[in-house]
Amino acid sequence: MSRKLWAAVTGALVLAGGALVTVPLTAGAVDDRPTAVVSLGDSAMSGEGAGSYEDGTEGENGNWCHRSTVAMVHRTRLADRTVNLACSGADSANVSLADTVHYTEGSQARRLIDIARQYRVTTVVVQVGANDDPRFADTMVDCVVAWANPFGPACRTELEREWPGRLAAMAPKVETALRDVRAAMSTAGYANGQYDLVLTSYASPVTERMDRILHGPQGCPLRLADAGYGRTVAVPQLSEALRGAASRAGVKFLDFSRATENREGCSKGATTSGEWQRRLTVDPYALINGGLDAIGLHLAQQSFHPNAAAHEQLGNCITEFVTSGAGSARCLEGADGRLHAVQ
Repeated sequence: MSRKLWAAVTGALVLAGGALVTVPLTAGAVDDRPTAVVSLGDSAMSGEGAGSYEDGTEGENGNWCHRSTVAMVHRTRLADRTVNLACSGADSANVSLADTVHYTEGSQARRLIDIARQYRVTTVVVQVGANDDPRFADTMVDCVVAWANPFGPACRTELEREWPGRLAAMAPKVETALRDVRAAMSTAGYANGQYDLVLTSYASPVTERMDRILHGPQGCPLRLADAGYGRTVAVPQLSEALRGAASRAGVKFLDFSRATENREGCSKGATTSGEWQRRLTVDPYALINGGLDAIGLHLAQQSFHPNAAAHEQLGNCITEFVTSGAGSARCLEGADGRLHAVQ
């Protein structure tokens, strides 16, 4: 090869190499897709209890996901779009990449892939675990049954023995779901540092600080001591178990355990004004969309969930937390009566 030809080839390779290096960087820096925040998880995230449910999720054709148009993800101020993939009653397997179907819907993580390709996802918020081994909804039913039978044992009697084991069994399932969410985002072309992945815990739906005589008829048929155990022991322990799962999975953690403190169901006595949690709620309108399928659990599935006012506050707390850049925080009510992310 002549010296002139070698020089020409070398020059061409240098130019080509420069193009190979600079073009992807330029293309990567220009992403004009709308930004989005996506939520995954169960009823507490879907907006169960907040009302205003999306068409097709109120029992139609067996879909009881109850995704609210005012759910907390829609109250965040973090992106151009908000997308809610959460579904009432979902467990960790339903969030993961596993081949599962819940209320007619498949894997939430798999659907996340499509959303993450359509939008530039900046934040993914996950709330899951309560429907795994803790069996939170079943536990609430057990406590209502215990209240109805004053001669039987308190529901906390058995729960105190079982709760630590239930939490230990739950944790690895939540970790798997979180890693699958990471895998889904990777499949969509994201590096871990290109978005925030946040796991939240749960707020206590009830409190022992209720009218000692009338709290049952007011909509909270629970023994005061059982409600106190739930608020001060069971819910905080659940939160710590989820914190551990978040740490091991390498994701951020936002503690909701005290988010509705002093605003739980029946905490305001005869009035629901100022409360951020639903009391026992029977919804006969569920029969309109769900038909006979609504008879039973679905008539009361909105019970003991954050209401619309709570979702507004939780959305504000998520916004503060993500914009702060912190790795963990707690949602606590401030002097202004609003929830804030406190480190």
